[in-house]
Amino acid sequence: MSVLVIAEHDNASIKGATLNTVTAAAACGGDVHVLVAGHNAGAAAAAAGQIAGVSKVIHADAAGLAHGLAENVAAQVLAIASSYSHILFPATASGKNIAPRVAAKLDVAQISDITKVVSADTFERPIYAGNAIATVQSGDAVKVITVRTTGFDAAAATGGSAAVETAAATADAGKSSYVGSEIAKSDRPELTAAKIIVSGGRALGSKEKFDEVITPLADKLGAAIGASRAAVDAGYAPNDLQVGQTGKIVAPQLYIAAGISGAIQHLAGMKDSKVIVAINKDPEAPIFSVADYGLEADLFAAVPELVKAL
Repeated sequence: MSVLVIAEHDNASIKGATLNTVTAAAACGGDVHVLVAGHNAGAAAAAAGQIAGVSKVIHADAAGLAHGLAENVAAQVLAIASSYSHILFPATASGKNIAPRVAAKLDVAQISDITKVVSADTFERPIYAGNAIATVQSGDAVKVITVRTTGFDAAAATGGSAAVETAAATADAGKSSYVGSEIAKSDRPELTAAKIIVSGGRALGSKEKFDEVITPLADKLGAAIGASRAAVDAGYAPNDLQVGQTGKIVAPQLYIAAGISGAIQHLAGMKDSKVIVAINKDPEAPIFSVADYGLEADLFAAVPELVKAL
């Protein structure tokens, strides 16, 4: 049996999370097929065909699939699900919206947020905010899986030569409709895809201080900006910058945490970062337990000095 990856895309290009999911799919065994469900998404389907390790791309094109509405994409997945032993989604907002619907319709248990494929029916996933790893074995005929993308290396975006096959698009389910979207524009890298992230915590004290201290360092490093839940709840930073168990899971090459104590919820979202630098004046702060480099200092003095040195 083959393995199906549901591509995340914007109808023109493939999102990075799909590449990590392809790597997880390859570890499940069998041929890896990618479903690109969209509207006028020929460019995205062609890009999916270039991904190393993909043997076939299934392109379904219809107006109802233009915005990735969960009901319509789930119906499209179900239309071809019988040909696959595994159906994998990135554990993103979109994947988490669609996967449960597919699992429920197939009457199987969803396996969520996997970080390792042990074998075709056995997977590892974090529990208790990443403090324990559960090994889950599934006896279901079809495994519906969401993949924590930070747990897998990205497949090469080029080098593949998969054939693109057109599939009949399912009818619009009519249960939801796209009204509009308000997308924040930023010159910075997307948080989940950034190679460097500078995050600020509650210790910054105000939105003005957050911007005054964190922004220059991020500008110098060409980094994305993140925040702890405490900083977001206090209004220092917008919700979409939150890193942690209830925010975004990140694993950049470099993660700088300024004024973040390191609650379990926050550590769960960033402890897979390659190099972690913590700046905190509290020597007992939990963040130091996961940091590769720790600076016990007042961030209001240390961060501007760091900016000058850069």
